[in-house]
Amino acid sequence: MTSFDSLGLSERALEAVGLLGYAEPTPVQQQAIPLVLEGRDVIAAAKTGTGKTAAFSLPLLDRIGYAGNGEGPRLLVITPTRELAQQIGEVCERIAQTTHHRILTVVGGLSYTPQIERLKRGVDVLIATPGRLIDLMDQDAVRLGSLEALVLDEADRMLDMGFWPSVKRITAAVPAARQTLLFSATIDDAVEKHAKTLLRNPASVEVAHRGEVADTIDQYLIRTPKLARPELLRALLAEKGHKRVIVFTRTRRGADTVCRRLKKAGYTAEPIHANRTQNARKRTLERFSAGEVDIVVATDVLARGIDVDRVEYVVNYDLPTPPESYVHRIGRTGRAGEEGFAVSFVTPETEEELAAIRKLIKQDIPELRLSTFSAEDAELAAAAKQGKWEQKADPDIAQAKKELAARARKKRKQAGHTEEGAPVKRGAGKRAGASAPEAASRRATGSAGKKGRSAAAGASARGGAPKTAPRAKAAPARTGRAGGAAGGQKARPSSHGDFRPGRAHRADMARRRGGRG
Repeated sequence: MTSFDSLGLSERALEAVGLLGYAEPTPVQQQAIPLVLEGRDVIAAAKTGTGKTAAFSLPLLDRIGYAGNGEGPRLLVITPTRELAQQIGEVCERIAQTTHHRILTVVGGLSYTPQIERLKRGVDVLIATPGRLIDLMDQDAVRLGSLEALVLDEADRMLDMGFWPSVKRITAAVPAARQTLLFSATIDDAVEKHAKTLLRNPASVEVAHRGEVADTIDQYLIRTPKLARPELLRALLAEKGHKRVIVFTRTRRGADTVCRRLKKAGYTAEPIHANRTQNARKRTLERFSAGEVDIVVATDVLARGIDVDRVEYVVNYDLPTPPESYVHRIGRTGRAGEEGFAVSFVTPETEEELAAIRKLIKQDIPELRLSTFSAEDAELAAAAKQGKWEQKADPDIAQAKKELAARARKKRKQAGHTEEGAPVKRGAGKRAGASAPEAASRRATGSAGKKGRSAAAGASARGGAPKTAPRAKAAPARTGRAGGAAGGQKARPSSHGDFRPGRAHRADMARRRGGRG
């Protein structure tokens, strides 16, 4: 059996092998390490989890030089995602404990300032995502003129994500006399076409074939209506376990929605997708590895190259496109010789994606039955919920609800007026917290007083002082509130007195005419 000692690595590199935890080289390491040490360009096809990061980082850090203070890197590694960049950086950091190279990883979602400060001091190995590296180049913060080796990791993924124009711009800025390595999970026609423009007479290493799935992964599918998937996922977690599970969705919004539903159902779940910051994504992976988070809901950003141990199983909540992503997704389980399984939800709308996956892997995927799940019942319940949601969102129904609420408020207001009588004028009954009856009594008293004063003034204008009516003829009931009773006691108001405007004056005039006659 081949050992690392026979691959041509130096003593310091062999010491780093121990730090990485390898006992013997993997197939891709056996083939690639001697070629890289020779200085050859290499194009390699290897599945994720086969040790391909060490296959290029061990020999390259063993042979490249060191940059001076303020100088650019000697080795540049370009990879499509932040997680992959962080993982490669961790491997290189371990190797650098014996080779003493300075390692820097630059990715989006983090502050520019610390990265630029590190670049000013000089780095030997730079690991970067294409977008962040282009930004640093535009700021003249990184110089690639001293580069000795370039690695393009997950080249097929960079093509799928549209990074190739950025990759071409980066490669145009590095020296032509360099060593170039291209690693990819699959080597298809598109990858080979672009590789010809970047590599010079490359040696080929192929330890994985397109569509090949590890033997340690059992695959299943469950056919279900689209609306029933949330209930199906809960039933699957209840029956097969909810610890160390990765659920893949097609979109970022879908990942957030599934994660929210799982939390509502009582599970510890966190999302990972491109909209989350790098620190948040890294923290979620660390918590998942430590067992603090049971379920990670992710987009395809987590499908490639992420080294998370002991993933029990993978769920394809949405089937992926292209079909190659299916192989990468389910490759998150069944790693390092451990067994795992993958379950894919197939809806009537995704039957074509299933056919493409079967054609790629050249396998039939058996159906899985859950004893606690009924697709018909779940669909009916989901349809009822959907109907309620649609009613709530319908603008006509919302307007009708507003109108009914307005009518109810109006009825309540009218009922309040009916109980209290006619509405009082503003300010009435406010003094000393007077009640409505007390305020009405004050208004009546004030009106009567005004009428009496008006009558007296009229009489004075006609002939001097007003004549006082004889006591015998005075009607106590009619004096009411207009005057006081004899003996200094206030007369009780008449129950049948008429206090409408002008009536008191006319009554007084009538009494006087009667007295003259």
